[in-house]
Amino acid sequence: MTFVFDNIVCHSGKVEDFEDVLDAVGPRLRSLRAEKGTTLAQLSDSTGISVSTLSRLESGQRKPTLELLLPLARAHQVQLDELVDAPTTGDPRIHAKPIVRHGATYIPLSKRPGGLQAFKQIVPVGWPGGEVIQKTHEGYDWVYVLSGRLRIVLGDKDFILTEGEVAEFDTRVPHWFANAGTTPAEMLCLYGPQGERMHVRARTR
Repeated sequence: MTFVFDNIVCHSGKVEDFEDVLDAVGPRLRSLRAEKGTTLAQLSDSTGISVSTLSRLESGQRKPTLELLLPLARAHQVQLDELVDAPTTGDPRIHAKPIVRHGATYIPLSKRPGGLQAFKQIVPVGWPGGEVIQKTHEGYDWVYVLSGRLRIVLGDKDFILTEGEVAEFDTRVPHWFANAGTTPAEMLCLYGPQGERMHVRARTR
């Protein structure tokens, strides 16, 4: 018989070796950081954990604790059980938790800690408001409109996407999105982790 207790899989009433799970955390942390292209110093700044402690965690010289793992899970944008690479329970469902940022709702549709990410995005009427402020970042965006009307300003081009239309472009080109309709706009978005690091702003005239 197989059951789950505190995210550890048990077989025939015997809990898998907890030490094996802890020993695997260090390489997992190093792998996640490498996928993000983050240095130990950058991770230290975002988590408040010293560089020496992070280095010892990754090398296995320090045992992970909940106090250390929680900020690391937030920094790597993964669930805690993914951070420790807990054994799978065989459930393929993704339990999405909506994220609200600047008035827009993002629903994650994938669980991979690195590589291509899939989201459903919902933006309310009038979003984002204010003047057109274009942004650029590394990566490539693919946007499919499920419902509503989406305005995209891409460089010096300005156009409207309606239901069933798709846009894809190099995100190093200055771009800006807005709801151009009278109902909330819904879209599917695909982009990689580099898209989270916006570093240049360009204003249209």
